Amino acid sequence: MDNLTVIVLAAGGGTRMKSKTMKVLHPIAGRSMIGHVLNAVAAVEPTRVVAVVGHQRDQVGPHIIDLMPNAVLAVQETQDGTGHAVRIAMEASGTTTGTVIVAAGDTPLLEGESLRAFAAEHEAAQRAVSILSGRVPNPFGYGRIVRNHEGDVEAIVEEKDASPLQREIDEINSGILAFDAEFLVSALPRISNDNAKGEYYLTDAVGIAREDGLTVGAHLIEDVAQTEGANDRAQLADLGRELNRRIVTRWMKDGVTVMDPATTWIEADVVLEPDVVILPGTQLLGATVVREDAVVGPDTTLKDCEIGAGARVVRTHGELAVVGDQANVGPFAYLRPGTQLGIAGKIGTFVETKNAQIGDGAKVPHLSYVGDAEIGEGTNIGAGTIFANYDGVAKHRTVIGRHARTGSNNTFVAPVSLGDGAGTAGGTTVRRNVPAGALAVSASAQRNLEGWSESKRPGTAQAEAARTAREQQEKTAE
Repeated sequence: MDNLTVIVLAAGGGTRMKSKTMKVLHPIAGRSMIGHVLNAVAAVEPTRVVAVVGHQRDQVGPHIIDLMPNAVLAVQETQDGTGHAVRIAMEASGTTTGTVIVAAGDTPLLEGESLRAFAAEHEAAQRAVSILSGRVPNPFGYGRIVRNHEGDVEAIVEEKDASPLQREIDEINSGILAFDAEFLVSALPRISNDNAKGEYYLTDAVGIAREDGLTVGAHLIEDVAQTEGANDRAQLADLGRELNRRIVTRWMKDGVTVMDPATTWIEADVVLEPDVVILPGTQLLGATVVREDAVVGPDTTLKDCEIGAGARVVRTHGELAVVGDQANVGPFAYLRPGTQLGIAGKIGTFVETKNAQIGDGAKVPHLSYVGDAEIGEGTNIGAGTIFANYDGVAKHRTVIGRHARTGSNNTFVAPVSLGDGAGTAGGTTVRRNVPAGALAVSASAQRNLEGWSESKRPGTAQAEAARTAREQQEKTAE
């Protein structure tokens, strides 16, 4: 399209959402509703994009510019209808020639391919106005497409202005329209607000075009769900389920195994490679990437994570973490931001990691907290180990070298380091650096206080068990 302007309407208050968040900013599948629309708009490669903002424009405007820096913002101070909004947008853009598409900011299922086909047909037919229409079983609330006996579009009639006969029409206006820009500039001043709501309806341009003897047509979209908006949270949830179903289905067609699509949620910006396996109860969120042959799940939530080829992540919650090829995570692991697990490494059961770099082949198998740490390749961290990184004021770092072996129930009091090939005994609290190859031992020599249970816990089951054992030993000794 050599000269295409797209106007996105995002000024309405969305009061039925009953939310302090503007309607078009509500998230669905990892993007805001308007984010999905702008993504579809970008696929058409328009010459310019104009977004009409009004309610909470201090939130909506910056969000739009963040997603589409070259967009023009047009401010609609009072919401006097779509005709009024488009007039403001045309003034802001200075558009006078080419094609103009008008879309709503709350249609998150809209796809760029559908917009492109709509615009192409409009230009090929050289129409003054084209309507993206659809057929729905219950058209209540929609503007109806009114055709004459020859099938030509004569008008769009809104629900409140429709006659009983017109309300039986099941072909509806999606709210997405295409215009010849020269006609639109001439038509906008002629739109009146003489209707039940006292608003300037952009759809009245259809009647104006017919009065001018110009061509009006409708492009019937088979997948009408792409044009559906969300006016309340129930509708948003319905659209969310449908969008998720479409995303999951697309990935399955691209070679991903999803064991239970009904309990799997995959957001729009997730990237999956062929032969990934997703097990039930899994959520892949944000910019998560999962490489080929990896298995994720069951019952796993990953946000903005990268999972390497052939890795296995089970019953894990992770965010901003990287898991290397052939690595294993979980079950019941918590990967906090900054976690990096190397090739064939392991983060095991009930392990929490944060800002931790764990080298190739290194293992943290059980019941440990690893925060602000670096663990060298091939090192094994014993069960029940705590990296004590916080002194009450600041965080400090622990560095464990290559091929080290640490005992169970250790505490590393940062800042501290353990050299390559070093070790620690069970129960050790490491407060000083340990040289390469050394063994750190902090526990005192063991003492056994004979007869303690019988003397200090008389009458208890513990004391009785000890007495019985002692008597048996004495009898055996005789």
